[in-house]
Amino acid sequence: MTQMLNNRYCPGCGAKLQVDDPNGSGYIPPNALARAVEKQHHSVYCSRCFKLRHYNEISPASLTDDDFLELLNDVAASDALVIYVLDALDLYGSTINGLQRFVGKNPVLVTVNKIDLLPKSFNSRKLKNYIKKRVKEQGINAVDVAFVSASKNRGIDELMASIENARKGRDVYVVGVANVGKSTIINGILGAVGEDKKRITTSYYPGTTLGRIAIPLDDGASIIDTPGIIQKHQLSSFLDPSDLKYIMPKKELRPITYQLNKGQTLFIGGVARLDYEGPKRGSVTCYLPNQLLIHRTRTSRADAFYQKHVGGILQPPKKSEPLPLKQHTYTVKEASDVVYSGLGWITINQPSQISAWAVAKNDIIIRPALFGQDQGVKS
Repeated sequence: MTQMLNNRYCPGCGAKLQVDDPNGSGYIPPNALARAVEKQHHSVYCSRCFKLRHYNEISPASLTDDDFLELLNDVAASDALVIYVLDALDLYGSTINGLQRFVGKNPVLVTVNKIDLLPKSFNSRKLKNYIKKRVKEQGINAVDVAFVSASKNRGIDELMASIENARKGRDVYVVGVANVGKSTIINGILGAVGEDKKRITTSYYPGTTLGRIAIPLDDGASIIDTPGIIQKHQLSSFLDPSDLKYIMPKKELRPITYQLNKGQTLFIGGVARLDYEGPKRGSVTCYLPNQLLIHRTRTSRADAFYQKHVGGILQPPKKSEPLPLKQHTYTVKEASDVVYSGLGWITINQPSQISAWAVAKNDIIIRPALFGQDQGVKS
């Protein structure tokens, strides 16, 4: 039976196929393998990918941080174009620290995915300049910044043109953190050239891709998908898989502006909180997943409100145990975004004193406001 595999790899996640360990990556039941061989199927998916593709059921993966690093080390040793994919809704959380040492001297094309989820007020020039500055701080001089929506097939043709212009016959490595949409982008490219657009398994679960997936190009080079690095400071790292639907936007964000008095608190589900501490009155604009409920209360009773309602009207978490929140205090001197890694951001529209609360080890950063104040005002 093992000989039937002949060093075959799952085209969905890149794991080496095997029939010995049902709990290991790349496992395929022997009877399923026999049927695939009998019917001469060229694409044989592992059991994990089959369940994910057909039933949206995720199984644990065994890939470690060292496995990720070993796969990325191949990039610097190659003469290739690197596609560095960022999440438009989580630019900080999708940044790979130390990427320069994995990229080496290879050119980098930054690709910002999920632009269909950004509010209509987004200014592409302002956002592009901010991103160029961010990657330059990493020691990366990007050849260009491309905006795409892989799920909506927007910007794919322009991205393909940029790739062809920059790669000059070389291989293309696609790198990024988990859930930025690397595999969806590659599937979009495959669909644009008439190939199987659903070849690579995609999902909103972290760690879907487990190995290198090389897709041949007509000139003998390849587009190579790599596993997404799991960012342990992103909110998805702390939630039960059943809770991820609360924090993964499916539609364009609908910003909501709240007029707050000193001493008022906003709860973002049960995973984040913002206390407005002054001046007397001000406004904040929430750029958060539409399905995530926001509740306002007095700061003086916020702790009691959380204890009473977490897991109920404050979701997520729903099934898992409550996640204690850690306080971070800031003095904001200009319009700024309070960014919760892997969740979204709240724009403070004027100089203010605030406290932002997040799950311990879930990063919070402050950046200059990137978007204008939108409709949807709540007094």
